[in-house]
Amino acid sequence: MPACGVLFYATITAHPSQEFPLNPVICLIGPTASGKTALAFALADRYPVHLISVDSAQIYRGMNIGTAKPDAATLARYPHALIDILDPEDPYSAGRFATDARHEITAAQARGQIPVLVGGTMLYYHTLYTGIDDLPPADPENRARIEARLAVEGSAALHAELARLDPQSAATIQPNDRQRLVRALELILTTGQPPSALYAAQQNHRPPWPTLAIGLNPERAALHQRIAERFQAMIAQGFIDEVAALKTRPQLTAAAPSMRSVGYRQIWQYLDGATDRATAIEQGIIASRQLAKRQITWMNNRLGRDLAITLYDPLTNPAAALAAVEKYLQQPPAKPI
Repeated sequence: MPACGVLFYATITAHPSQEFPLNPVICLIGPTASGKTALAFALADRYPVHLISVDSAQIYRGMNIGTAKPDAATLARYPHALIDILDPEDPYSAGRFATDARHEITAAQARGQIPVLVGGTMLYYHTLYTGIDDLPPADPENRARIEARLAVEGSAALHAELARLDPQSAATIQPNDRQRLVRALELILTTGQPPSALYAAQQNHRPPWPTLAIGLNPERAALHQRIAERFQAMIAQGFIDEVAALKTRPQLTAAAPSMRSVGYRQIWQYLDGATDRATAIEQGIIASRQLAKRQITWMNNRLGRDLAITLYDPLTNPAAALAAVEKYLQQPPAKPI
């Protein structure tokens, strides 16, 4: 458990019988290695919560070490919804997450529990709170057509086409972001409408729950150090062997979304002989830091427009976020944010 978790736990007292009539939802948001899990466990020891994972890699069975997934004993003590729900070959989407998360939230509230969403997949939060789950699901045939074009024409050509068809979407998607580029063109092919218009139509479909959004944002140098230490610890725990075992699955390839996850991509390349071990580890740490930068950008900008996120540094003042949740649950707002 991260060091900051010890400080979170130092302030815990239980409130087992407290009632929360307005059905609040707590979101614990932050970059990788920022201490979200430690704070979630502290809340679970203090309140009747239902933990819901917001992690696009922890949904997959067999991807344990590289995703920093809590081990079996920890999950037995602190159960999480939306962990280990799919095999790594299986597709999943932000829209499906929103549907699954809404089900978990309403079921928890019916049981008198507080739903606590914890994780760093910012697109999942965005989708849940803007209603984009109402968009059409992935169309395998149209997606295959676009991916075939991508292989022949390249991402720059397809991005130029998107810029012609939907300049607003193209402005938010980098040419090398192939996954989002393919999805945008797939939506156009499937619906005949620009994705920006489809997304705009969903903005008034906000969930009815009052929400407290806690953002964990450690100082950059300290976060980078934690990321490096955690990646090295993953290697020591057997991360390379975990990826080697995944590579033996007949239907799993390096192109699968699960294997494009940070860390897995770099170790897969090492096992393919494309890099040496030291380079793979260095690249994994760099990719993890780049992921953290993107997560922080999302948290401070686009996601910040969806939720009124309050930022805390869990390293310099680890008790502050827990105190904010305590105060919120004593006096939750009268209407959703």
